[in-house]
Amino acid sequence: MPASPSASAQAAREAVAHRLRALRKEAGLTVVQLAAACGWHYSKTSRIENALTGPSANDVRNWCAATHAEDQAQDLIVQSINAESMYRQWRDQVRAGLRHIQESRVKAFRETECHRLYSAGLVPGLLQTEGYALAVLGIAADVHGLPARDSAEAARARIDRSRIVHEQGHRFIVVVEEPVLHYRIADADAMAAQLGYLLTAGALPAVSLGIVPTTAQRTHWPEETFHVYDKRFVSVELVSAEVNVTQPGEISQYLATFERLRSMAVYGAQARALILKAIDALG
Repeated sequence: MPASPSASAQAAREAVAHRLRALRKEAGLTVVQLAAACGWHYSKTSRIENALTGPSANDVRNWCAATHAEDQAQDLIVQSINAESMYRQWRDQVRAGLRHIQESRVKAFRETECHRLYSAGLVPGLLQTEGYALAVLGIAADVHGLPARDSAEAARARIDRSRIVHEQGHRFIVVVEEPVLHYRIADADAMAAQLGYLLTAGALPAVSLGIVPTTAQRTHWPEETFHVYDKRFVSVELVSAEVNVTQPGEISQYLATFERLRSMAVYGAQARALILKAIDALG
């Protein structure tokens, strides 16, 4: 099991915090003394050492100067920047609108030859119909207090982006959990259209669509939604953030996890039978 993205990002923050704490102790300074030397309140020192607050580049320089470890400042600054960049807060992204989020990913999609997508909660964006996408992004707009028109524009942008599944030079390996087919994300008509499209998309030459049945003997538990772009990076969606995993070792863990999840899925006629069952359940 790969470390959860939140745990991975937090671990990176904690590594910086531990190094800074070690420098303070090696210098024989208390939390209060370090704070006084740096010119800030001692509570800030505590927050940094407990990985509750990420230090700025100037914070690190001041800390290293106070502990006579100036030669370590640059490495710590780089490490801290990398740790903080693992998190991209949704609230920061949505300031530019949901459409901007969709369009900002086009380059990464086009540069990727093999897409591996896993989802336990939604039909992946690349296989969404406009009606389903509008419902999904409508929920997102409501959560973030954005106008309804923003979700409509974002849905159109998402559909424009998803046309890549029909272009040459790309392969899409998609694995979803069976409950995804039954979650009433949209109204009955939109759900029927979405499920019908999965029947079509699953037959595309570039798409391998696997569905993990609820009755499958599990060899791995459901995970958070993630998307592997070749072997370059993994994008993982959390409630509070989207985390990009770039460390080769962690990418390998996600690839191994994806293969375990994929091995439990059914394909072809068996997958189509599960989709048809979900369509019948719409009534």
